[in-house]
Amino acid sequence: MPISCRPVGVTNGSTRQGPRRVDAYELDGGHGVRAVIWTYGATLAELWIPDRTGRSVNVALGFPDLAGYEDPKNPYLGATVGRFSRNVGHGRFRLDGAEHQLDLNDHGHHMHGGREGFSRMVWQAEPDPTAMSLTLRLVSPDGDQGYPGELTAQTVYRLVEHGIEFEHRATTTRPTVVDLTNHTYWNLAGEGTVDEHTLRIGGSRAIRFGERMVPVPGPPEPVHGTAHDFTHARPLRGIAIDRFFVLDGPRETVELAHPAGGLVMRVRTDAPGTGVYTADRFARPRGGICLQSSALPDAPNRPDFPSVRLDPGQVYRNRTVHEFTAE
Repeated sequence: MPISCRPVGVTNGSTRQGPRRVDAYELDGGHGVRAVIWTYGATLAELWIPDRTGRSVNVALGFPDLAGYEDPKNPYLGATVGRFSRNVGHGRFRLDGAEHQLDLNDHGHHMHGGREGFSRMVWQAEPDPTAMSLTLRLVSPDGDQGYPGELTAQTVYRLVEHGIEFEHRATTTRPTVVDLTNHTYWNLAGEGTVDEHTLRIGGSRAIRFGERMVPVPGPPEPVHGTAHDFTHARPLRGIAIDRFFVLDGPRETVELAHPAGGLVMRVRTDAPGTGVYTADRFARPRGGICLQSSALPDAPNRPDFPSVRLDPGQVYRNRTVHEFTAE
């Protein structure tokens, strides 16, 4: 079966949704690429890719059971995060003269949609075997986590010949802000740490952060010559990264490689930047690297950043493709 479905449990009922059944869908593209997606958090739980020897490698970190994903300490493994990815300083923003106060879930700030953000919700799934895709839908009510407007969100996972595509869409009933992204942690070896990986980022500037990863006033700073200059491929060993890089243009890519195993992942996105985190504070330190293609942090409060506003009648869209080669 190119797309199969199995139940993996029932949520503990701690969110506004109450107890919900969670399903795992498996997509098999027939080219050695296979994905497992859970309806909890619209989460990429597994992605199997053949390496240069033909061995199938799971390159996406995940938990073995639902309890791991529901754990409040889950660092958003594989999840769709929203309504707004990254952070909103002090959880406040103004829109058309009105101030909106969001849920404060990160030491006085708002992070990844709040305590009951999209990563903690069970989404409705619709498989499409013809397109080898899975569309997941979620309706977020007006006022959810403090955001204005009823938001209808979609995350589409689509297998392509050499990888996987993420597409996010949303519509709203009132002016609001939105940015959805995927939060997978990647390890191209399928085990161990990312220390033997190399990274190249098609961005020569990075956001300057203050407390709790909230950007400080002013433009992004150049990274040339710094410890976080990845404009050319560099080994990750010994380098801790928790930064947000602004991509230099729409054709720029992010490249992660594991030379020993031969797998290379190239990321193309229409987002303006990529958050990079080497999971140094994770329960399995440096077990994976998160490459989060998204809007710029605190964009609702930064008119100098690309807008994240969404009005009724508009459709928010964001697309990111992860392509793999065995070299």
